[in-house]
Amino acid sequence: MTPALPFRHSLRVYWEDTDAGGVVFYANYLKFFERARTEWLRALGIGQQALREASGAIFVVTDTRLSYKAPARLDDWLEVSVELRERRAATMTLIQRAVRGDTLLAEGEIRIACVDQGTFQPRRIPPEITERL
Repeated sequence: MTPALPFRHSLRVYWEDTDAGGVVFYANYLKFFERARTEWLRALGIGQQALREASGAIFVVTDTRLSYKAPARLDDWLEVSVELRERRAATMTLIQRAVRGDTLLAEGEIRIACVDQGTFQPRRIPPEITERL
């Protein structure tokens, strides 16, 4: 079985994304990664609001590990990828990368947990979701 290609989401760097040095503020890569994960789920037909309303399940970030390789600057056009590394009953580990052309800017490993929206207790990822992953 051939592994699926990573999902890719494109975005532009805006003034608000940069720091006083004119480069993307390091924490904003987490926002870029979040946006890409949301669009990845949408591309799979999974709306997070609909998931919450239908099942009471939500996804939360439990762990992150990021490595910064090169700076992004104002007006740069970035591609942010999402690749499923591991899926367990209640968690997913994703590999995400931000690139500008052929230049790797940042990469990270993000662990996402499925939890009950009311109690924040771990719960199994709903089967209709695992089928799409």
